[in-house]
Amino acid sequence: MNHNAPTRAQYPASRRATPAGRWCILALLSVVGLSGCGGKNTDDLKTYIQEIEQRQKSNIPPLPELLEYETFTYDESSLRDPFEAPEKAKANAQSPDTGLQPDLNREREVLEHFSLGSLGMVGSIEKKGRRWALIIAPDGTLHRTTTGQHMGQDNGEVINITETQVELKEIVPDGLGGWIERRTTLAVSE
Repeated sequence: MNHNAPTRAQYPASRRATPAGRWCILALLSVVGLSGCGGKNTDDLKTYIQEIEQRQKSNIPPLPELLEYETFTYDESSLRDPFEAPEKAKANAQSPDTGLQPDLNREREVLEHFSLGSLGMVGSIEKKGRRWALIIAPDGTLHRTTTGQHMGQDNGEVINITETQVELKEIVPDGLGGWIERRTTLAVSE
């Protein structure tokens, strides 16, 4: 930056440009700039436009004829509700009466308050020929259980205990109003 350049205040008032002078300079520059746009020799431009227009005219094939679409009317009044099971399936959906049913009046044991997936087997012990499984609950409490006792929320009864797993017989709803028996195991967790 040049610190020796004169500032506006250092110029005498006679040498400063007035607003009218500025407008005159702007008008002069505009006239000079626009004078280059007024040429009358545009014959080559007109020739070029005619060439382009002649090139663009080509034969475009006509559009193919569209086939008429036949509408379909859906008459649902004579059909079954799609959200209802068919009558044949309803008739077959009756659960066979196997007589299997959990004892709902039995007092619940401590380990039945937890889902089987939240319980973990940590080992087993054997005392006087009877094997006990050591089960840890989600709250960190260690419980022992043996055959005949219950655990899990699906009416699971302990039927066998080995060194590495507990085998259970669960009685669960079959989805058709009845009950089915299923076997499951709880293995030692690492």
